[in-house]
Amino acid sequence: MASVKLIGNRPSPFVNRVQIALNLKSVDYDFLEETFGSKSELLLKSNPVHKKIPVLIHNDKSICESLIIVQYIDEVWASSPSILPSDPYDRAIARFWGAYIDDKCFPLLGALRTAQGEQEKLAAVDQLVEMLVLLEEAAVELYDVKLLDEAKTPGLVGWAERGSVRMMQ
Repeated sequence: MASVKLIGNRPSPFVNRVQIALNLKSVDYDFLEETFGSKSELLLKSNPVHKKIPVLIHNDKSICESLIIVQYIDEVWASSPSILPSDPYDRAIARFWGAYIDDKCFPLLGALRTAQGEQEKLAAVDQLVEMLVLLEEAAVELYDVKLLDEAKTPGLVGWAERGSVRMMQ
């Protein structure tokens, strides 16, 4: 048994974020899969406040919330390449955008998935497109990286363009 365990569910983007961080740092860990819709005793004991995944257990100590877990992984396994920038300002900006995605993007994707009727779905799409435009502008300004590339993600680019045209009308 590894001294590192991750409680999670594979389709969760929050769990995937932690898995990526562990893999970047080449950390061996046991994946303890939670069944969707139920909560194991270990999860409830490890995260008694929020009672949700992901939870990282390292040397029998629990760390909760994916962004906090990623920061913990980056600090504990500091000898491998850093996940977050070393400059304090750049690190703060990376944390800001991580929180922005958690607070804005994921709820909008949920709203889109549960939207009832065409009007509600279009409103959710418009909000999601606004958020993607903001992320694109930040990525270009900060990192000179274009997130939406028509050659790689033509459907997503077309969807974003249709949404931005609708927002201008």
